[in-house]
Amino acid sequence: MRGHRLRTPPHRPPRSLARLGVALLLTVAAGVGAGGAAAPGAADGGRRAAAPAAPDSVIPAPAAVAPGGSPYEITADTAIRVPAGSSAAAASARDAGEYLAGVLRPSTGFELPVGSKSGEVELRLSDTLKKTVGTEGYELTSGTDGVLISAAAPAGLFHGVQTLRQLLPPTVEAGTPQDGPWLVAGGRITDEPRFAYRSAMLDVARHFFTVEQVKRYIDQLALYKYNTLHLHLTDDQGWRLAIDSWPNLAEYGGSTQVGGGPGGYYTKDQYRELVAYAASRHMTVVPEVDMPGHTNAALASYAELNCDGVAPPLYTGTSVGFSSLCVPKEVTYDFVDDVVRELAELTPGTYLHIGGDEAHSTPHEQYVTFMDRAQEIAGKYGKTVIGWHQITGANPVDGAVAQYWGLNGQEQEVIDAAKAGTPLVLSPANRTYLDMKYHAQTPLGLSWAGYVEVRQSYDWDPGTYMGGGVPESAILGVEAPLWSETISTSDQIEFMAFPRAAGAAELGWSPAAKLGWEGYRDRLVAQGPRWEAMGIDFYRSAQVPWE
Repeated sequence: MRGHRLRTPPHRPPRSLARLGVALLLTVAAGVGAGGAAAPGAADGGRRAAAPAAPDSVIPAPAAVAPGGSPYEITADTAIRVPAGSSAAAASARDAGEYLAGVLRPSTGFELPVGSKSGEVELRLSDTLKKTVGTEGYELTSGTDGVLISAAAPAGLFHGVQTLRQLLPPTVEAGTPQDGPWLVAGGRITDEPRFAYRSAMLDVARHFFTVEQVKRYIDQLALYKYNTLHLHLTDDQGWRLAIDSWPNLAEYGGSTQVGGGPGGYYTKDQYRELVAYAASRHMTVVPEVDMPGHTNAALASYAELNCDGVAPPLYTGTSVGFSSLCVPKEVTYDFVDDVVRELAELTPGTYLHIGGDEAHSTPHEQYVTFMDRAQEIAGKYGKTVIGWHQITGANPVDGAVAQYWGLNGQEQEVIDAAKAGTPLVLSPANRTYLDMKYHAQTPLGLSWAGYVEVRQSYDWDPGTYMGGGVPESAILGVEAPLWSETISTSDQIEFMAFPRAAGAAELGWSPAAKLGWEGYRDRLVAQGPRWEAMGIDFYRSAQVPWE
């Protein structure tokens, strides 16, 4: 993990040059620099460079912005300076510098050497910033002489790099040489996250996604400062991780998916690769094994896990609530122990998600018994439990986290648990579920939670969402889940995730005072050309006046 090197984010060529037209025009349109002079790098022949992106145009909205001064232009002479030393923090900071260079080199065509001696773009570690911006925050200052990103920890430097990316023209994201100039507006940004847990979930159980597909999504999420990837690894339709002590789970239980396709699963090495890749983007993988319901793939793989000793057939539909592990059988807990032990060994992060939703075929008393024992097993292997909010109807252990997926924040069990000390991750289905249709004509997705347009997804405040007097301090963070009953390709992931994933990221990062639909909508406009340069086929909502 510590030695995992950052690689350049994979780029997919845009679908047509025409779709990049607006993005290209933005970089060559007429403009003037500070004091009315031509902006640095203005092209010859009468063409002038567009004004650089304003420091307050970023998503998520930074905590504090002080614009001013002349811009800095990245040129062929620019170098990137990173901390010297052999500490893990210095090595991780150097990785952030290499990552930045890897983003910029293909589009600018510049060498952008990375070293510790000198450089006009500097990434600097500063312990004193921990008191002001924590371990994920950063300060970014820009002026004629260069750009300085300072942070108390490598995660903060990496988040500052994402801000710098958005301050550059959208075509900087392209994988082929583009016309400059590459201007960064003058000013100062001081930034830190509102919530500690900022997550996106990808369901790889209903439809299986390859390692490279998941990595692509990780790279897209990193741009918006997500720090957690929740992988929904098991469900009725498929088991997606090799478990040595129960090999049929992956080999048989992972052999299909919704609609009857070939399915698939991750070997342990492939899972480690995903964990390491996410960590290189300062994201922690939270694996989910959904229990006691959503378990048909496991029940089909091993007859002894069924109360009647008969394995059901594999399932390729989309119904829920029909499956359950056999709570009275002791072999069930041997199974849970083995799975959690092997998964914990592969997962360095704090959390392990044990599901617990839609267990309609598990009597309530048995559900409570099962969740008690499952939580005990997770604790035995050093993991803090996350469960869907139905866990609050059982006995959440100290430290256990409930993930809320309701529609209005009024469920009394959840309110009572939160006020009693159970932290909440908020993913209200009619706000942050990325698989909900935008409108009736959306070709993908579901609509059981209603249609979720871009404004509906963004226009709420996690700090005040829960009823019953639940304080903001009870909210650990926000998650944007993407269930995959109707999703089977990267293009489909991206169409359903963007723009909404950007909004969920802002809700998790930006202070409440910076939230607001009108301002967010205006900043969202600038993301369109950037997504086009990245090859993301996003949903062009009529609620947003795209360029």
